[in-house]
Amino acid sequence: MVKCRVEGWTDGRYRSFVFSQIRAGMRRYPPKFQCLKNAKRGKKVNEATGRQAEHYECNGCNKHFPQKQVQVDHIKPVVDPRKGFVDWNTYIDRMYCSIKNFQVLCKGCHLKKTKFEKTMRKNSNVDNKKT
Repeated sequence: MVKCRVEGWTDGRYRSFVFSQIRAGMRRYPPKFQCLKNAKRGKKVNEATGRQAEHYECNGCNKHFPQKQVQVDHIKPVVDPRKGFVDWNTYIDRMYCSIKNFQVLCKGCHLKKTKFEKTMRKNSNVDNKKT
């Protein structure tokens, strides 16, 4: 259980703050950028702008997309949909994993994967608020 250390904050607000700070660090995590670099497939015309743009291959559908249309995703979810949140050390280890656990997905494939994981979480009745 995470106990709030800030006067006037609830435990939930504190927990949310800690999660957001850990996730914010991913914006600068080198293996994430190496994964994106490995998915580069060269410059092509961006259909949305008509300009040349670097394109990346989606690991889901194998199509090529400009950078704004792809996301770097954890192959093995940070929070296991069947078990839920285990503890902070597990969460951090899974968040800041090796490049082997990252993949580039287009927004459509990422949305499908996220929906599938959400369905798994609901079907296993995981209570993710037990921290």
